[in-house]
Amino acid sequence: MKASTDTMHFPLPALICDVGGTNIRVARLDQPGAALIPVGHAGTQGAPGLAEAIAAMAGAAPARSMIVCAAGPLHGRSVKLTNADWSLDGPAVAEALGLEQGLLLQDFEALALSIPSFDADRLRVIGPPFGPPLGQPAGPRLILGPGTGLGAAALITVEGRYLAIASEAGHVEFGPAGEGEVAFWPYLDPVCGRITSESILSGDGLSRLHRARLHAAGSSVKAADQAAIVAGALADPAGPESDSVRLFWRLTARFAGDLALIYMATGGVTLAGGILPRISPLIDDKDFRAAFEAKAPMEQLMRAMPTSLLTQPQAVLAGMAVIATDPGRFLIDYAARSWRR
Repeated sequence: MKASTDTMHFPLPALICDVGGTNIRVARLDQPGAALIPVGHAGTQGAPGLAEAIAAMAGAAPARSMIVCAAGPLHGRSVKLTNADWSLDGPAVAEALGLEQGLLLQDFEALALSIPSFDADRLRVIGPPFGPPLGQPAGPRLILGPGTGLGAAALITVEGRYLAIASEAGHVEFGPAGEGEVAFWPYLDPVCGRITSESILSGDGLSRLHRARLHAAGSSVKAADQAAIVAGALADPAGPESDSVRLFWRLTARFAGDLALIYMATGGVTLAGGILPRISPLIDDKDFRAAFEAKAPMEQLMRAMPTSLLTQPQAVLAGMAVIATDPGRFLIDYAARSWRR
């Protein structure tokens, strides 16, 4: 029997899970519209698989269904995490936990589907609140962000339902722009032999940028991880760490502008990700917008695209809870992707 948007049902209580390259966050939804109940938070490397991780969580009461997002490219009902030695097979998880139904989403696919549920007070507008002229449709919306990896996805509306377009945009090549970047680019450490967007804008990317920039300037380079660089930047806004963080923001803006052009994201661009809220005090709205809009000859198009930063770390869990209670609102191939036929 096929599961369509008309017949799809996720019986409650449902577990809502966000599986990243570093962390697993789990909550439980008991009733439609109810607040999510935290179940647990664990390291991805701390268990051999999702079923085992959930079983070890003290708050993991029996559930009837589950919706999971995971940081890696999907293959049907399974995923291999890009930045962790973990594989997840939906039907196997359903069998292990005795679930009646389940669904697996790519992490930024889930974030894109969550955009309509974002609270306005959890979005920090970057620059003036641009947007399409009154009365015109907003168009595609884009969400992207650096964490352990670099994710991106777009959201469009089709016949009143939301459709997410997932990507692996973090793995495209990234090159220098301007003499300043050309000077330090040869000092960047490649990952898997390549300089990609993900290699400089996620994971240890900030550390790579900081080391390369200091090497190019002839300065002595001390080993520093991302946390130490962020702490130094916040402590001394005029120090070398701050310069590296501001560079990180400019490159993020440039990458966001490139993807906004690809998706024609006239509905706006939202930034999300673990590091960005922590370094938000060092964002310069004017510099960010200048880097975002510098897409000649398309500057006028870029100026109309609003940009914002999501400051709500658990927003994706709330968004997936909406899918659990109102699956017909979303255009998902449930027949091909649900765990129980």
